[in-house]
Amino acid sequence: MKNVPTDPGFLRLATLAPELRVADITFNAARIRTALQAAAKTGASIALFPELSLTGYTCGDLFAQSLLQERALAGLREIAGATRSLKIHAVIGLPLAVQGRLYNCAAVLGAGRVLGLVPKQFLPTTGEYYEERWFTSAAGLAPLEVNFGDYSAPLATSLLFTDEAAGCTFGIEICEDLWAVHPPSGDLCLAGANLILNPSASNELLGKAAYRRDLVRQQSARCLAAYAYASAGPGESSTDVVFSGHCLVAENGSLLAESERFKFATQMICADIDLGRLQHERLCNSSFSAGTATRAFRSINVSLASTAAREPLGTLRPNPALPFVPSDPRIRAETCREIFAIQSTGLAKRLRHTGTKTVVIGISGGLDSTLALLVAAHAFDLLGLARKGILAPTLPGFGTTQRTRGNAEKLVEEIGATLRVIPIHDAIKQHFRDIGHDERVHDVTYENAQARERTQILMDLANQAGGFVVGTGDLSEAALGWCTFNGDHMSMYHVNAGIPKTLVRYLIDWCADAEFSGAPAKVLHDIADTPISPELLPTTDDGQQHQQTEDVVGPYELHDYFLYHVVRHGSRPAKVLYLAELAFAGRYPRAVILRWLEVFVRRFFSQQFKRSAMPDGPKVGSVALSPRGDWRMPSDASAAEWLAEIATLNRPTRRTKRR
Repeated sequence: MKNVPTDPGFLRLATLAPELRVADITFNAARIRTALQAAAKTGASIALFPELSLTGYTCGDLFAQSLLQERALAGLREIAGATRSLKIHAVIGLPLAVQGRLYNCAAVLGAGRVLGLVPKQFLPTTGEYYEERWFTSAAGLAPLEVNFGDYSAPLATSLLFTDEAAGCTFGIEICEDLWAVHPPSGDLCLAGANLILNPSASNELLGKAAYRRDLVRQQSARCLAAYAYASAGPGESSTDVVFSGHCLVAENGSLLAESERFKFATQMICADIDLGRLQHERLCNSSFSAGTATRAFRSINVSLASTAAREPLGTLRPNPALPFVPSDPRIRAETCREIFAIQSTGLAKRLRHTGTKTVVIGISGGLDSTLALLVAAHAFDLLGLARKGILAPTLPGFGTTQRTRGNAEKLVEEIGATLRVIPIHDAIKQHFRDIGHDERVHDVTYENAQARERTQILMDLANQAGGFVVGTGDLSEAALGWCTFNGDHMSMYHVNAGIPKTLVRYLIDWCADAEFSGAPAKVLHDIADTPISPELLPTTDDGQQHQQTEDVVGPYELHDYFLYHVVRHGSRPAKVLYLAELAFAGRYPRAVILRWLEVFVRRFFSQQFKRSAMPDGPKVGSVALSPRGDWRMPSDASAAEWLAEIATLNRPTRRTKRR
């Protein structure tokens, strides 16, 4: 496995709104060249400029002037020539007269030439700028060739521009095309485009910016593509309307970058498009694979090489170290409330279906069982059931600390559930005698016997009370198999099945501040601050627990990061490592990330048999491991190919040395 990529699957894109003077092509071309140089210095492979950016969108009847048309063509040739030395492709807007008709065109420039011209199909016929007064719609236009002296370039709406080595195919639609009932970008993407470029001139009205933002974002999601939008700036005529230079880049429904509006100086935003992620999304989306373009397209080969970037590719896009945790504190309450509602509604439905008014939850004073108890309390409230129907036994064993036991008992009392204290020491010692195990040997038998004894007690209590057991594991533990098969692995309903460990702590803190504020809050905050431990090994002489889960299995923040990128985006180990180095720069060195990535891969493959027998539980986010829907993997699948790639990554990269 040689030549594993170090910068896998990214393409840098610049979207610009240059300073502009209406009808002053010399000025505009100079500003575009300067902006193109700035974009090239960022390492961008493509630079997108607004609609009619060479002339200005608001020229009105001046569009019919032959001088304006000729100067625009001359400016286009000059800018095209600059792309050779700058090693960047550009999309520039201009009016183009062909066969007695004037078209509103976007020209694709690269390698010192005009590579193709895409004319606008949908022309607005209402409002301040009645484009049909000056331009002809390209709908139904047969492909033409435009002569540029020593070469010609195609003029057609059916053009795609492809760099197979980069894995990028881009297509173009212009402004109003996006607002149509059936935008051209739909067919472009079904024909292979994974990047849509939209040179636009969209004036500003109250509330229009938000609508435009949603339109771009939603079209990128609908097309499973990246979508870049560059709108004309405030240098346009303000006779009747104002333009703001609104630039946007979205990818599969997520906004990657957005410009500041209403700035007369040239505005530029850059974003790194994850082409590999888009490919994975399309392969996994049956609706996309079933779609067919309604017309044929011509593909033009391009080479999207770029100059060296100041920042590594992948840095100009969101890459949170905690992908499951809301990064914007402004939406914390909304997000947590939604997650909590999904969990509690799932449990409430199961209660209604079974007709029971009792559940059993083993409470340890740890994160997972605490969240399960809070969810159960909310579910009982939804159904108008008394919380006393929540049987919450604590099952202290050899490793239980006073801190966790005390927190568990206080929380149950504060919530209003029914507390039971059932020590398991004697039962486990008898079990060891029965099977001939030396209790001084603290091996996997010693640990798992406690987990299975607790599960037996919970199941029997549920039978006794006519209820069912609510599970207390989480998504991270399922991914790593960090649970005892037929022990804490099993329940009748698993409310935390879709919640990764990093999110569990976040939810508990939110519950303390919002849903369960007051008396329970102090206990909840202390539980959130307690080190994660299964508490299966004996405590120290002073009653402290030295068994820390993350010392054995690795940091959950790393494992949750790996889980997100492997399952959600199908990322190979090389790409996961590359992104993790960016996300955790200054916190975990490359060697540490690689060590735990190998652990993740080994455990994720080897522990699938536990996930194949997972109990029911609600899906919460875009990553889930239910064997009935989201993740169907053989229990005996081999991890050899993944581990082989990890082995090649142990050599330090040049980029890592520079850090």
